[in-house]
Amino acid sequence: MNNREIVAENLVRQFGNFTAVNGVSFKVKSGEIFGFLGPNGAGKSTTVAMLTTLILPTTGRATVGGFDVTSQAGDVRRIAGVALQEIGLDPLMKSMELLTMQAQFFGASRKEATARAKELLELVKLSEFTSRPVGKYSGGMRRRLDLAMALAHEPEVLFLDEPTTGLDPASRRDIWHEVRRLNRDHGMTIFLTTQYLEEADLLADRIAIIDKGIIQAEGTPADLKAGLGGESINVSFRDAELALKAAEAVRDMVTKVQIDRRTVRLYLAGAAQAVPGVINRLGTHGLEPISLTLSQPTLDDVFLQVTGQRFEAEPTEDEALPA
Repeated sequence: MNNREIVAENLVRQFGNFTAVNGVSFKVKSGEIFGFLGPNGAGKSTTVAMLTTLILPTTGRATVGGFDVTSQAGDVRRIAGVALQEIGLDPLMKSMELLTMQAQFFGASRKEATARAKELLELVKLSEFTSRPVGKYSGGMRRRLDLAMALAHEPEVLFLDEPTTGLDPASRRDIWHEVRRLNRDHGMTIFLTTQYLEEADLLADRIAIIDKGIIQAEGTPADLKAGLGGESINVSFRDAELALKAAEAVRDMVTKVQIDRRTVRLYLAGAAQAVPGVINRLGTHGLEPISLTLSQPTLDDVFLQVTGQRFEAEPTEDEALPA
């Protein structure tokens, strides 16, 4: 199959009077890893649901691998693998049974399906838990099994909706490695939403940021970060009110200003050389910072600039455990 593109053309999805997705358009090239980011409620999952034929667009059009998601939904399901946030796994069944059945559902023989199931269980590090019913798996284990289920039929296009949520850092890295391998060795197109900006930065060839149902920014991670300028001067204060006053005091000295709670981020060329001037200006306004650092722009800075809020991931299972 040559066409592994994902194309959205002015997609709109309304729920009553609420517009969850409002005129979204983009093109994911064959063999590309595409990161799709946004705050909670921004329209990410609704967009993925339309692309994977789970819900119909209100208006607009989308194709996956050249197949229309509305009129050729069966073909889309045949060539696409999907691992969504809501995991629908039978709690009474075991992982080997589920994966074998999934592979057979897509046409594999019993022997082929069994071999594929063993391969996938090894990949997601669940081989030693095959005798345990899925209902007794931890959340992280169920996430890994869900990814294996999405790969059972060796899809051409893979949709991963926050695939590493709940996983510990080591397990996340294992998934990252497999995503890269699938993309590199099989030319698989991968559409990725994630709670981790590091994940998007490391994996995605291009990124789109959606907010309030509209694409607000799109480009390579490097280009998006470069759009903020070079180094930033990060000046922190005792409270948000002082930070706001500081931003106004130095606004004419810099290219861009961001306020992040008690920290003011100043973007300009030659940031290091500008530090003395910034300190002097703050001093003339009676504003005394508690810290000052220099840093290169990150995707977190881009996200803050585009959406007005910091990108915050849910804790992993390990991080969420009480001390």
